[in-house]
Amino acid sequence: MPANLPPQYLEAERQFRQARTPAEKIQAIEAMLAVIPKHKGTEKLIGDLRRRISKLKEETEKKGGPKRGALFSVEREGAGQVALVGPPNVGKSMLLSRLTHATPEVADYPFTTRTPLPGMMPFEDIKIQLVDLPPLFPGHTEHWIGGIVRNADLVLLVVDLVEGPLEQVEMVLGELERMKIWLMGRRPEEPPRGAGIVVKKAVLVGNKGDGKGAVDHGALLVELYGDRFPVFIVSARERENLEGLMREIYQGLGILRVYTKVPGKAPDFAAPFVLPVGSTVWEVAGSIHKDFVEKLKFARLWRRGALEGMRVPREYLVQDGDVIELHL
Repeated sequence: MPANLPPQYLEAERQFRQARTPAEKIQAIEAMLAVIPKHKGTEKLIGDLRRRISKLKEETEKKGGPKRGALFSVEREGAGQVALVGPPNVGKSMLLSRLTHATPEVADYPFTTRTPLPGMMPFEDIKIQLVDLPPLFPGHTEHWIGGIVRNADLVLLVVDLVEGPLEQVEMVLGELERMKIWLMGRRPEEPPRGAGIVVKKAVLVGNKGDGKGAVDHGALLVELYGDRFPVFIVSARERENLEGLMREIYQGLGILRVYTKVPGKAPDFAAPFVLPVGSTVWEVAGSIHKDFVEKLKFARLWRRGALEGMRVPREYLVQDGDVIELHL
């Protein structure tokens, strides 16, 4: 399966070749990982890039040279990785604890979170990894945060609806843009130009929706940023609108679930295969086993309310909830 690498990847690869320091090389590889298409044809390349990052970090630690601080990475788990970013004291840690089984330190003072803290959010029959990151603030933003955001599949920009949410949004966007990361609700047709720039899908989350003035401030966020981001209002403390946010996260990841069945047997609904929206029957086969890609002859597909065991070709586009029976 061809890799079909986009121009942004080739630009990041050029930056890697020109990089002189380990930190510059790591940043370039992280940019490559952020934009590379995720499918069977790029699995080996993605693995090689991640091994390069690990080796560069090991070399940096062995040399013991001047450091700007610890380097952190989060091993990916589940159907997707979502980074939580925001200013100090907006309730990201409480939001993480409500959506997952993680137990971060939750306090009313800022900068409680100092290292990345992952947790697994259950959504129907899959789990999605959320990663709470230290707050972004001019002069205090940890340099390694950019690497985790670049590698995430989706970003939740969390702000406090009570205390100046508009200023918070602009500050966070500015801090990320300084790290060459642009947030958009969807990838623009013409992304910002420049070496190493990465565009990430994002959802703007207004937290503390139960607070004074939150309704008016939430409406203002929708008015000013609704064309750029999906805007979602929640209260982590009161557990308000969290189910809706979970579905928004799932949809924002741009993924779908496919279930399989063996001829003559009932479908297996216990463990769906998760693929990007726009995947084909051929790519479903490859995600099950690499040998199936060449051996696949055709498939039968069941779709709720539409198709009942219809024979479909390898190039047929699958949808969320489809049941597929492969014939090799």
